[in-house]
Amino acid sequence: MKPAILLSVALIPAVAYSADWPTWGGSNDRNMVSAETGLVTKIAPGDLKKGTEEVDLSTTKNVLWTAKLGSQTYGTPTVAGGRVFVGTNNEVPRNSAHEGDRGIVMCFDEKTGEYQWQLVVPKLGAGKVSDWEFLGVCSTPTIVGNVGYVITNRCEVVAMDVEGMKNGNQGMQDEDVYMAGEIEKFVKDPSSVKREEFYKPGDQDADILWVYDMRGELGVFPHNVTSSYPLYEDGKLYITTSNGVDWSHLNIPSPQAPSLICLDAKSGKLLGEQKALGDQKNWDGTKILHCSWSSPASGKVGDKTQIFFGAGNGWAYGLLPEFEKDEEGYDIIKEAWRYDGNPAEYRKKDEERLTYAEYDGPSEIISTPVIYNGKVFVAIGQDPEHGEGVGMISCLDPTKTGDLSGKAVWTFKGIERTVSTPAIHEDIVYISDYTGRLFALEADTGKELWQYDTKGHIWASPFVADGKVYLGNEEGELTIIPTGKTLGKAEVLEFPAAIYSNPIVANGVIYVGTQTHLYAFGKKPE
Repeated sequence: MKPAILLSVALIPAVAYSADWPTWGGSNDRNMVSAETGLVTKIAPGDLKKGTEEVDLSTTKNVLWTAKLGSQTYGTPTVAGGRVFVGTNNEVPRNSAHEGDRGIVMCFDEKTGEYQWQLVVPKLGAGKVSDWEFLGVCSTPTIVGNVGYVITNRCEVVAMDVEGMKNGNQGMQDEDVYMAGEIEKFVKDPSSVKREEFYKPGDQDADILWVYDMRGELGVFPHNVTSSYPLYEDGKLYITTSNGVDWSHLNIPSPQAPSLICLDAKSGKLLGEQKALGDQKNWDGTKILHCSWSSPASGKVGDKTQIFFGAGNGWAYGLLPEFEKDEEGYDIIKEAWRYDGNPAEYRKKDEERLTYAEYDGPSEIISTPVIYNGKVFVAIGQDPEHGEGVGMISCLDPTKTGDLSGKAVWTFKGIERTVSTPAIHEDIVYISDYTGRLFALEADTGKELWQYDTKGHIWASPFVADGKVYLGNEEGELTIIPTGKTLGKAEVLEFPAAIYSNPIVANGVIYVGTQTHLYAFGKKPE
């Protein structure tokens, strides 16, 4: 991040650290906090024009532009190099050649909101169990230089040129086959595919550089959908696979498939994987409960980098960017420590194992681990489809090694299940639960400072910028609360659709994505 040039102290307010937001959490520590100041203080999303899905800009306040997305949008925007990226579905097709259920990544011009290009991802054809209908691409690309990396609904990792096809076709030359849903067939037998029948990509299509198929290469069985954000660290990509249970929620079809892998960012080649977590015979609390959707994070621990991962078994892991051979010759990512995010009473009751779906039973980790001031913060939760239940957030010391279960710096059980990633600012942890509450906790002790009930289920994560906490809920309400140790007055803005993704700030602009629209709020150029 670099400070913007201060042209006139007397005439222009200070705007600090104007910067892109190129990945989930803004940086690899995944802390949902922006250092920017001088943002607009009053915003209003306005209304839709009667009988349409077009925003009536005359009813808005400080809206620079809006963009129509699909009908369901779970991807939090990323912003880099003058472009805005977001994952959505295809219920409002941008191209008549691609109609019906698809996963979509859209790219817009950062200044104007003008649509530039899209990645079109066919369905797996596996139904709800592995590629739920109409969810689309549930994440957004991580941008590194001129390349975007995204995890698709087909359980793939895709690398794309951020300019799309406009500057020519780089890397992979088979985008037509890919968009037609015939890529697996083509790889096995190119002569079996009639390419002349396929749509020919143009300037408004994605330029795919390479694809890594986690199902085909690793036998991964994604549960419901493949969803998380790639972590780029030192030329490598750390990818959550979404390996999990089948429709019965009892069986793990691919118990030996990894939950986390490492790829070479340039080529897409597999470098290593975390030891498999899916042993169906293992009922000691380390078996996959549902699936792994949490995004990995990274940070320095002493003078070494660690990768932090919250898994589908409810455990958090500290991993090293190094590999060692296992007994079968596979390259396994080295483990520094592990921690069971579930206290013993969530795992067992009266000496009997509690089942996953029970209110007071165990949960996996969907929230992303966050590193702040040398500590790791991680919370447990479940797929919102399974409702509310007991939760816990833990503060861990990553300098320790081995099994850290029961040895957290502190834990807080006042929170229920959460899919939200914490935002930590000025030694205060802001964390929400699915039930609908926002908590402020002391980062050093876990002591509750205050809580606020939004009265709506929360899928999004709190975001901190310019002295305020921003948080959306599925009622379509954006709650804005001043940061601090005491609860300030909340401002609640109503949007026309539910908010499942996170607000972000990039280069002085506040972005809020609903299920159907992306809004850019900021000061209009004079």
